[in-house]
Amino acid sequence: MFLTGGLKSLLPHVLRKIIRCNRLSISNTSGIAEGYKQANVVILHKSLADDFEKFCHANDGPLPLLYRSKPGDWKCPSLSSDSDIRTDCLQYTVYEHGASTGSLKSLKEYCEQLKDMVTFYLGCSFSFEKAVQNAGVPVRNIEQKCNVSMYKTSVPCYSVSTFCCNLVVTMRPIPESKLEAAVIATSELKEAHGAPIHMGDPGQLGIQDLSKPDYGDPVHLHPGDIPVFWACGVTGVEAVINCRAPLAFTHSPGCMFITDLKNDNVTVKSSREVPQVHCISQDPLHYSIVSSEAARKIKTLETLIGIDPGDRGIIHLYRPGELLKACLSISHAQSVLITTGFPTHFTYEPPEENDGPPGALAIAAILQALEKEVAIVTDQRAINLNKKIIEEAVQLGILKRPVPLLSYQRDSADSALTFLCESGNPGKPRFDHLIAIERAGMAADGNYYNARKVNIKHLVDPIDELFLAAQTIPGVTTTGVGDGGNELGMGKVKDAVKKHIKNGDVIACDVEADFTIVAGVSNWGGYAIACALYILSTCEIHDRYLRKAVGFPQLSKKMVWLSALPSVTKEEKLLKALVRHGFRSGKTASLEMEVDGLPFYNTHSLVIEKLL
Repeated sequence: MFLTGGLKSLLPHVLRKIIRCNRLSISNTSGIAEGYKQANVVILHKSLADDFEKFCHANDGPLPLLYRSKPGDWKCPSLSSDSDIRTDCLQYTVYEHGASTGSLKSLKEYCEQLKDMVTFYLGCSFSFEKAVQNAGVPVRNIEQKCNVSMYKTSVPCYSVSTFCCNLVVTMRPIPESKLEAAVIATSELKEAHGAPIHMGDPGQLGIQDLSKPDYGDPVHLHPGDIPVFWACGVTGVEAVINCRAPLAFTHSPGCMFITDLKNDNVTVKSSREVPQVHCISQDPLHYSIVSSEAARKIKTLETLIGIDPGDRGIIHLYRPGELLKACLSISHAQSVLITTGFPTHFTYEPPEENDGPPGALAIAAILQALEKEVAIVTDQRAINLNKKIIEEAVQLGILKRPVPLLSYQRDSADSALTFLCESGNPGKPRFDHLIAIERAGMAADGNYYNARKVNIKHLVDPIDELFLAAQTIPGVTTTGVGDGGNELGMGKVKDAVKKHIKNGDVIACDVEADFTIVAGVSNWGGYAIACALYILSTCEIHDRYLRKAVGFPQLSKKMVWLSALPSVTKEEKLLKALVRHGFRSGKTASLEMEVDGLPFYNTHSLVIEKLL
C-alpha cells in the first residue's frame, strides 16, 4: 500500500493508476498531486443531464463545469489522457431515489447502467490549495492531515427543474492578517470556485457548530484564525439527493478525480481588479470584499464631500475610509432604518432645516432600487410634514413609492429594543442597519443643542436610544452623517468636536455610530452614500460575494439603479418643495434656494455633478 509520503509530487496519471489498483491508504485527496486540478464528480441518467448542466451554469461558484461526457463515455479527454471514471476516484457514493445506499471503490459492477448515464466533472477547492500556500497562507487541513470541513448552509441555490438545494461550503481557517492574500490567491481561479463567499461568523450562513461538519473532518482554528468559506462542489451531491433520481453516483466528499491539467496561477488582469478585504462588523464578525477600483472611486467621493465651505473646522473630524466601510455594511443589509430632522430654528414653525431630508431621501431612493426594505423614523410632531415631503418625492420621481414613516417614544426601559426587534428579541431584529443623517444628537448632559448652543430638547424625540440599543444587538450596525459634530452618530469624533468646533465642548453629540461620515454639508454625505452603493452594486467582485456565487450577476439592473441616483434637476425640485413647506436654511434661516447658507446653484449643484 502507498502511504501519504511522496504523493504531493506524483504525476496525476501515476496517482490515478495507483487509485485504480486500490493501493492508496488515504481518506481524501487534499494536498496530493500539488498544482493539478481536481474535480468533483456527478453521474446522472442522460434524461437529467441537460437540466443539471443548466443548474451548474446558474450556480457556477459551487459548480464550475470542467467537462460533460457523452452517455456511456467513461473518459474525459480534455481533462486526462488515460482515465476511467468507473475506477479513478478514491471512493464513490451510490444514491437511489435520493438516499445514499453505500460507498464503493469501483463502479464497474454498474457498467450496464452507466451506458445511459452522463458524467459531470466539476471544479474543486483542493485545486487552489497550492496557490494559497504559495501566497504564504497556511492551509490548516493539510497541516492537520485531514479532510477539509464541509457544511450545508441556509443559502438557496438558483433552482432549475428538479435540481434545487442549498449551497454547500468548505471552511478553511485563515489568519486575519492573511485574509486578503487568500482572497487574491483564489479570486481568479474560477474553475476552483474562485474567491471566498463569506468570511467571519458561520452563523450568517446558517452554520451552528464548526466542530460538526456535514461532510469531511473538523479542522481546528488557531488563535487569530478567521473561518473563511468557499463555495463547494458537494453542492452537486445535495442537488442529486434532492432530485431523487432512481440511480446516481458521486465521488465521496474529499475523494476527488485528479486531472492532468496544471492549475497555473492566473494573474489578475489589472491592479484595479485586485480584491480588497474590509471588516464591517465585530459582532458578529463579518468581512466584505470589493475591487480596488470600486474602493478608489468611493475614496474619491469621500474626498469630494469632505471640503469645508463653511470653514467650521470639520477637517479635524474626518475619518478616512468610513464611507467605504459604511456602504459595504449597508450593501449587505436587507432592511435599513433612516432618521433625519434637526429643528434648529426653534422660533419658527416648522423649526426644521433643509439639510438632512434631501440626503435621507437620496439614500432611500437607491435602497428601493436595490430592492431593500427601508423606513424613516422622525419626530412625532413632524410626522405629517414629513409625510407630505415623501408624497412629493414620489410625484417628483425621486422615490419609486412612499417610504414607511415611523416615530419613536420611550415608554419603558425596553422601548428601543421592542421598536428594533420582534417582541423585543435581539435575535430577531427588524432592521440590520440604522442611518442618521443631520439628525439632532444628544450631548453628554442629555440635552440637544443647535450650533449656537441653544437647547432644543423639547423639539426632539429620543431616537438616539435606538442607536444605543443597536450597540447591544448582534448584526445591527449604524452610520452617522454630520457636518458639525452635534449630529446623532458623531460621538465617535466627540473629542475632536470639543477641541476644534465652535461651542463643541457643549454641543458635541455623545452617541456613537459604528461608522461616521463627515461632510461639508450633510446632504452631500447622503448623496455620496447613494453613489457609493451604486458603485458597489456594479462591482462584479462585490456582487459575487453578496450573492454567495449562486444565481446570476445583477448587473442587468444597472439602469434601474442609475435612475435612482440624485441629480441636479431632482434636488432642485425637492429643495423648492422643502422651501414651500417651510424648511429653512440651517445657517441663515432663509426660505431661499440655499442649504446651510450656501446657494444651491453653483455650490450644491456642482457637488452633485462631481459626485455623479
